Amino acid sequence: MRRTAPIQLDPRLRERLAKRGFRFTPQREQVYVVLLRERDHPTAEEVFIRAKHEMPEISMATVYNCLDALVKCGLARQVTLERGATRFCPNMREHGHFYCDICKGIFDVELPAAPGIALPAGYTAERYDIAIHGRCPACAGAKRNEAESFDRAGRAKRFLDTALS
Repeated sequence: MRRTAPIQLDPRLRERLAKRGFRFTPQREQVYVVLLRERDHPTAEEVFIRAKHEMPEISMATVYNCLDALVKCGLARQVTLERGATRFCPNMREHGHFYCDICKGIFDVELPAAPGIALPAGYTAERYDIAIHGRCPACAGAKRNEAESFDRAGRAKRFLDTALS
């Protein structure tokens, strides 16, 4: 079993698992480390592939069970965007998610403590899920460069068409 550089784990990992009736296992630790390492909101399949690099004996069923335990213990949350595969996020602070429609990346977005949404009388918000769709900075820049290139190419073609006629 290969191990990479250690990740700073929540010191209460064992305690939180035990409180909910789960044992601390190397597999649960490995799945949690995978979530903490890149924080790119991986799917269960992506977690499985990453965990398998360091723990070749881990199975897909074990990864699903580990993710379920981490969610139930409040160490990870499920992120579901439209009809896509469920993704997992270890950021347990209240936050929103920005979904880039171009590169399909998902990024955490800090939001105000109270999101400023008026609720009908009698309703009490306990948490919120906000997904914002658009283009990340890299894709917005690429789209702008693509549009500029297209515009330059169009102007060049019009110039050549005019010059040759």
